[in-house]
Amino acid sequence: MTGGAVGSLIAQFFHLTSTERKTLLVAGAAAGMSATFAAPLAAVLLAVELLLFEWKPRSLIPVALASATAAAMRRYIIGLGPLFPVPAHPAFIGPQGLLGCAVAGLLAGALSAMLTQAVYAAEDAFLRLPIHWMWWPAIGGLVIGVGGWMFPQALGVGYDVIGDLLQGDVGGRLILGVLVVKSVIWSVSLGSGTSGGVLAPLLMMGGALGGVEAWFLPAEGMGFWPLVSMGAILGGTMRSPLTGIVFALELTHDVNMVLPLLVAVTIAHGFTVLTLRRSILTEKIARRGFHLSREYAVDPMEILFVREVMRTSVAALAADAPYDTLRHSLHGDSSRGRQRLYPVIGHNQELIGVVTRGDLQTVADAAPDKSAAPLAAILHTRPTVAFPDESLRVIVYRMAETGLTRFPVVDREHRRLVGMIALTDLLKARALNLDAEQRRERVLGAHIALLFGERRQKGA
Repeated sequence: MTGGAVGSLIAQFFHLTSTERKTLLVAGAAAGMSATFAAPLAAVLLAVELLLFEWKPRSLIPVALASATAAAMRRYIIGLGPLFPVPAHPAFIGPQGLLGCAVAGLLAGALSAMLTQAVYAAEDAFLRLPIHWMWWPAIGGLVIGVGGWMFPQALGVGYDVIGDLLQGDVGGRLILGVLVVKSVIWSVSLGSGTSGGVLAPLLMMGGALGGVEAWFLPAEGMGFWPLVSMGAILGGTMRSPLTGIVFALELTHDVNMVLPLLVAVTIAHGFTVLTLRRSILTEKIARRGFHLSREYAVDPMEILFVREVMRTSVAALAADAPYDTLRHSLHGDSSRGRQRLYPVIGHNQELIGVVTRGDLQTVADAAPDKSAAPLAAILHTRPTVAFPDESLRVIVYRMAETGLTRFPVVDREHRRLVGMIALTDLLKARALNLDAEQRRERVLGAHIALLFGERRQKGA
């Protein structure tokens, strides 16, 4: 939070745009996380998966450089990582161990869903209280105080508790106390509006869950299951699987945990995706009337071209068309549908300009002047055009910049008219995308079996 505030202040000082300010805010937040946890790569992934919602050089480069700078400075101020050193775990844990990781992922996903629901159940409970909202943090603080009085280890960031869990140097009472008491006071804290943090509490609760799992899952080394569950709880609760995996690796420098973490974190992430509409972070934003996209997908406008959706059946006018031709064009066009923009072409079909339907109607209704060119007064000689090999995304941006919704399409070499594209034609891109996702192809094997069946019938 502090790093993000610094980045935002710098952007405001230099009068940067809103997008640039967001990038610097995220760069500051990533730098803060990198310096605190000695996890520069996880900080960049957290920025991408939770804050930026994009993967573009304009944002990735500043964020990555800020995270790297903070990690380098940490060496001289705090020291090197890892923050939680652990004994080396086996490079491969076998089928039983991987099955245990799947179980750990399911349990972490279930705990993630319960924690998310608990936070917003607490928030809903505070909304129903017949008191002013300014008293909510005080009540939340009271619950935290009672929980800390009952179980002091649940208070604070809990780095010492996390370290003990990863070293396997804890008893059952501490594990259950962290899992139960920390979950309650953390949920009430966030629900009341009190700042309670997310990363460190989730690491504590995930480590405690792993301590419980170590009682019945295969023994794979000291702190193995707490570490697996820490990564899984991050990936499940915050819907950031890559961050959960890399963060756990950078906190411990145990590269042998890549495969177990990949299995557990992915399953936890999938569990929460199937059981919850939103993550614990985006739910609060959605309750305030905003929507954030959390999925990375290819934009159909980026991969489809003008030539695939343009209209080739277009009414065009010759530059020297007489009045009778203009009137006939307007009358004939009404029977097919009202074309609003008319390209004007020369003898070799090269585009000379465009005229609008309104201007054309004005000229057609005027008294004919045989000595004047009918289109000369209304012809727009520098029209905005599109090219067949341009992506639809470029066309969308061009329409937004110019305010126009219809472009003639010309070839690049000779500027000959080849078609027209309008705003409504862009919907074809979405239709093609839906068709690719929903239409199922015929299975080749079923078709062959049918042919054999027909042969048997003929033979019979």
